[in-house]
Amino acid sequence: MKVGVIGLGYWGPNLVRNFSAHSEVTEVAASDIREERLKFIRSKFPAAKLTTNYNDIIEGDSDLVVIATPVATHHPLAKAALLNGKHIWVEKPFTASIREAEELIEIAERKNLKIFVDHTFIYNGAVIKIKELLDKGELGNILYFDSERINLGLFQKDVNVIWDLAPHDLSIMSYLMKGMKPKALSATGIANFNGLENLAHINIHFEQNCFAHFHVNWVSPVKIRRMILGGDKKMLVYDDMENFEKIKVYDSGIEYKSTETIHEALVQYRIGDMFSPKVNQTEALALGAKECIAAINENRQPLTSGYDGLDVVRLLEASDLSLKNMGKMIEIGDSLLVT
Repeated sequence: MKVGVIGLGYWGPNLVRNFSAHSEVTEVAASDIREERLKFIRSKFPAAKLTTNYNDIIEGDSDLVVIATPVATHHPLAKAALLNGKHIWVEKPFTASIREAEELIEIAERKNLKIFVDHTFIYNGAVIKIKELLDKGELGNILYFDSERINLGLFQKDVNVIWDLAPHDLSIMSYLMKGMKPKALSATGIANFNGLENLAHINIHFEQNCFAHFHVNWVSPVKIRRMILGGDKKMLVYDDMENFEKIKVYDSGIEYKSTETIHEALVQYRIGDMFSPKVNQTEALALGAKECIAAINENRQPLTSGYDGLDVVRLLEASDLSLKNMGKMIEIGDSLLVT
């Protein structure tokens, strides 16, 4: 299989490295309009074919086109690649709108091509382990999902903090809570500097009696990458900043009994042991590349397909709509409605 990478900024070199290392990839081509980025790639990966013209990749002999460019360019580049008969890998977020995502999916289905969306954390060892625990019923029914991704970070020129940081955690939530349907969303935030929100909170309500909260922030003095899943049997903390014990499972919870005759609630807190399961240390991007190529060879949808990308874009677009309406609740469906 031949792979072409468009965009050699922060993430592009990692993509070139992982596809170059894949046993089934016979050639990697790469494109960027900046000569200094091509020079950097040439020094690290001398076997890569380099060009300043992305059309050389889209119209060339690559089987898979990897798009690692700003989100506003994802749709036109991905559409051109699909129309030229290429499978596509698209960085997060998949597209800048629901409409764009739906069009790409329709083209891919019509031409029997595969779309892989790089929701990298789905291939992270810690997230894989959490999924295993949930599938085994270790936590019981999920009551809440609480996520915090904050740092003193790089301001983006084209998207706000929600579109920059939240796709990671929204994709993790969607993966871990597969089968639980979000019904409504609200978002609040503030833009202190360049007209794009630099701090935001997202609240998601599910059809099941479950709630998710996300805090994203570019202007925090500390860096936090942490999420808490509360179940009716056990609770779990995932801290990506920890070098060891990234996952901690607590045998803690609440036992609730109601006595209808005297109209009072009896609440008892349960605090038990904590354990930290072993986490696979394989690089997530390497597992993602393996899954993408396997899905193409096996003619199946990858674990993080265009449909998964669409689910996240739908939540992002709903967040923007809520922000513009001062935090009003947005119904989640094929169309977004202010309530």
